[in-house]
Amino acid sequence: MNRTRSAGVALTAAGVAGYLAGVATPYPGRAFTVTAVIVGITLASIGGDGRDEGDREQTTGRQDDEEEADGGGRGVAGS
Repeated sequence: MNRTRSAGVALTAAGVAGYLAGVATPYPGRAFTVTAVIVGITLASIGGDGRDEGDREQTTGRQDDEEEADGGGRGVAGS
């Protein structure tokens, strides 16, 4: 898990905890907990999956290769 994703998860958890505390006992600035949740979810979603770029599978061209193997996928025999 990389730093951006970890920060997003932590900020989301802190925002939810702050929101729940604000529901139980109103306090000044509790509206910022909603902002913390939104920013946390955003950071967690753009943070990636923890793998390096070199570790990701190459999927480019796979669909083209499969279509060529089955006759182009056009359903026309002998073309």
